[in-house]
Amino acid sequence: MPLIGSAILAVSLILATPLAVEAQQAGKVWRIGFLSGGTAAAAKPAVEQFRQGLRELDYVEGQNITIEYRWADGQLERLPQLATDLARLGTDLIVAVASQAALATRDATTSIPIVMVFVGDPIYLGLATSLSRPGKNVTGLTSFGPELAGKQLSLLKEVVPRVKRIAVLKNPGNPLTPQWMLGVEAAARTLDLQLQLLSVTRADDVAPAFRDAMKGRAGAMFVASDQVVGLQAAQISALALSNRLPTISGARALMEAGGLMTYSIDGLALYRRAASYVHKILKGARPGELPIEEPTKFRLIINLKTAKALGLTIPQSLLVRADEIIQ
Repeated sequence: MPLIGSAILAVSLILATPLAVEAQQAGKVWRIGFLSGGTAAAAKPAVEQFRQGLRELDYVEGQNITIEYRWADGQLERLPQLATDLARLGTDLIVAVASQAALATRDATTSIPIVMVFVGDPIYLGLATSLSRPGKNVTGLTSFGPELAGKQLSLLKEVVPRVKRIAVLKNPGNPLTPQWMLGVEAAARTLDLQLQLLSVTRADDVAPAFRDAMKGRAGAMFVASDQVVGLQAAQISALALSNRLPTISGARALMEAGGLMTYSIDGLALYRRAASYVHKILKGARPGELPIEEPTKFRLIINLKTAKALGLTIPQSLLVRADEIIQ
């Protein structure tokens, strides 16, 4: 009888262990870090998509999850310290927005899972060994499309077919800029376009860049999808309009500020999808074994009001392909 009793007790303990762990996990309040080089105001729509995605997966802030936000407000040199602060808080997971934030977070911790959002080529950046099996503590969603720059330039030339010289507004401090420029330059050669390269690292750089563009007789402008550049969207759009320069970018912020066209991935959808990565990791999945998602859907948005102000007629063939038209 003692042996039978001991066996029953042992079996009972084995069966009870998963239930105890499940009960413990059910009562846990997960602490999520959220790091971005941008501003809280500019990221509000994206953050709401992320929070909505979490709510759909039964995560309620203040009940079973808490989110610690850190914003660099365009001062990207602050990202390493902000990432370190989040790591020291004992976060269970950190969501890192854009390439610089992902790199800073990777350098701050090799143990805390990292879900990246809107990050360029993660293999080129050293964030993953492959897309199918990242192999480290980083996974998530990439915004990288190898032919995206070429498509954007070709769309711009459809609108201004006689253009010969394009001003390119870029941030030289972005680690992906050299690779992005390879795609831009290759597309320019194919389209027989000359490029005028202009740098923006802060707000004070925008006006001089436009003066240089006009001196260089640029006929249109290609604006990089970059957080630093994007924070100057209102100034860029206003100067593009006053100088009668048609623009294209992958940054929705530029379109919302009055830019002519954007062609890019559905950025807001990425933030909603990021919630599913958070859920999987909190349920026990290893980030190094979760495949990184590549963009599959792209959106073309055309601002007809801006086109009219610039004296441009958008070809009907382009209008029928647009996903959204701003009147």
